[in-house]
Formats: sequence, C-alpha cells, structure tokens
Amino acid sequence: MPANRSTAFRRTFAAMAALPLLALAACGYGSESKDNDTSKVAAEGKKLSADTVRIGYFPNLTHATALVGDQEGLLQKELGGTKATYSQFNAGPAEIEALNSGSIDIGWIGPSPAINGYSTTDGKGLRIIGGSASGGVKLVVNPDKVTSLKDIKGKKIATPQLGNTQDVAFLNWIAEQGWTVDAQSGKGDVSVVRTDNKITPDAYKSGSIDGAWVPEPTASKLVAEGGKVLLDEADLWPDKKFVITNIIVSQKFLAAHPDVVQAVLRGSVKTNTWINANPDKAKAAANTKLQELSGKPLPANVLDPAWKSIQFTDDPLASTLNTEAAHAVKAGLLKKPKLDGIYDLTLLNKVLTAEGKTTVDDAGLGVK
Repeated sequence: MPANRSTAFRRTFAAMAALPLLALAACGYGSESKDNDTSKVAAEGKKLSADTVRIGYFPNLTHATALVGDQEGLLQKELGGTKATYSQFNAGPAEIEALNSGSIDIGWIGPSPAINGYSTTDGKGLRIIGGSASGGVKLVVNPDKVTSLKDIKGKKIATPQLGNTQDVAFLNWIAEQGWTVDAQSGKGDVSVVRTDNKITPDAYKSGSIDGAWVPEPTASKLVAEGGKVLLDEADLWPDKKFVITNIIVSQKFLAAHPDVVQAVLRGSVKTNTWINANPDKAKAAANTKLQELSGKPLPANVLDPAWKSIQFTDDPLASTLNTEAAHAVKAGLLKKPKLDGIYDLTLLNKVLTAEGKTTVDDAGLGVK
C-alpha cells in the first residue's frame, strides 16, 4: 500500500468529535505569515470581474509553481488588468485562516490542511481546484547507524510534526512492517521524534536522531550533512505519484469570480508547462524568489537534488489525497472525514482542454 506524506506542518490537532483532525500545518517552516505583496509585474490589459486577486503560497520548493509564476509574472500575465497580490505563509493554519477570513482568495497548500480546512467548515470553506506538485519526501538516515530498512526498528526517526502528512506516512509504513508505535506519544518499536524541519539538520548532526522522514529541501539538507536516502516515498505509490501541494480557493470567491479563478488556473498550467520545459531556468527562478523572501538562496548541493525529486503537475492526484486521509484514520489521528465535494475541477479541465492537455479526475470527490 502507498504510505502517506506531504509537507511539514506547524500545528498538531483540532478537536473533531472524540478524535483529533490532522494537523493543519502544511509544508513550510514556522507559523507566521507575511502579508506583503511581492509582485513586481504590472497589471495590464482588460480587467476581469475583480480588481484584485489575493494569492497565498509558501516560500518552499514544493510550492515552486507559485514561486515561479510570481517571479516570472506568468500568473499576472493571464490576469490582465486584474492585479495579483501575494502573501507568503509558513504553515497551513495561517493560510487556512486567511482564506476563511477573506484575507486571501486562492492559495497553494498541502493536502492535510486542505482536508482539515474543508472538514472544519462542514464543506463550506474551500474547494481544491487544481494540482501543483507531487513527491519530494524521503527517509534519510545516518549510514553509520542504519544500513537497511529493517534497521529502522529501535531507532529514533524524526517527522516534522504529530499528525502532519509525513508523520502519518511514516506511521503507516511502520505498521506495514508489522511494528507497533503509539501514534500520540511516538513510542514503540520505533521512536518517532516530532521535530520542526528548521532544527532537524542540527538534531541529526548532534546524534539525537538517527534519521528523518521529511520533505524537501530538508531531506537534501540531511544528505549534505552525510545522511543517506534509504527510501523515496514516491516508490511506495502507484506510478510514483502522490499529492504534496494543491491549489485551493474560497468558495465565495469561486462563486463570485469564476473568470478570475480560471485565469489563475491558466497561469498555473502555463507555469507548470514552462517549468517542465525549462527546468534549469525554472529552478533558478524559484531560488531567486526564495532568496528575496528568506534572505538567502538554497546552495546547489541542496537545491539540485531537491528539485529533481519534485514533479510539477496540474493533476491534483485526488485518489492519493483520499488514501492519505484513510491512512490518518487508520493511525487513529483523524476521524473519518466527509470529503465529498472537496474538489471542483471544472475550470481546470476547461483550461486543460483549451491548452490541448488531458483532463484530470476528482476520484469521485467532486462537486455534484
């Protein structure tokens, strides 16, 4: 069976009936957001039905569609006279709260916060309207302590946070080995050490952990410190694909401004096309944006392998989101959510058809 994954999340649980929901946090670091407009491209041409569209994303490689689309002006180009403004978030809770409050209209975000954001509003807050990225999650270990997968038993392995998608993925993989771990405490045949991605490399260097199941670029940072990739989570999924980043929209904004939403999706599709056709230029553009946002770029020995492990795709890979939710339920970290209607891929499929691309499927979880 495929294991569950996604990016590093900043909160753990929200109560839902007797069981907690998945952590809202997504694939970034920290919990603060930056509500600063980073766009440099002027809005030119015919204005759509809204003066402005407010877009949120993480300063992270798994959100490279948004990074590159912002940096290169590819999203703004499709919006014409409607201005795109951008806010950066370092965790899922802040972005979901911003979407629910109307501070942003559209966002790039990981699967667990999308599931939680949909569930906690009884299906009234957001829709997933497109895909963005797949992959980019690895089990990296200290080769002096771990030489094979069976050696993981008895070791201390970090995940980004209790209940985030990498944590659930690792718990699911552990169960498939026939080992047992208490999901809440992380104690058992393997010690699951919940560690913020910002400090995981230092924890590895100090020897306080023996490895980590983490997203990029943390995985490549560990490799740069001498770690070895023992398992790429993509190898556990059919066709080696699983969702790590989606595009979400406020249902209110979608109903009021479908033309704007379609323009953003067209910009995303064209950005992914450009990324896949120009990987070196796209990688450089993403790193330039990261440098602007964080103050320094990723070094080549981290950027290059991290970039290679991420696939940029318009397909939201809906069946894998459903599987991820099932893994969380199995681990006891999530009450079975009602995901019917979480997807609305109507506008995306219109864009894909117009671009001569194959349409995508919502795995039966679309708006009826």
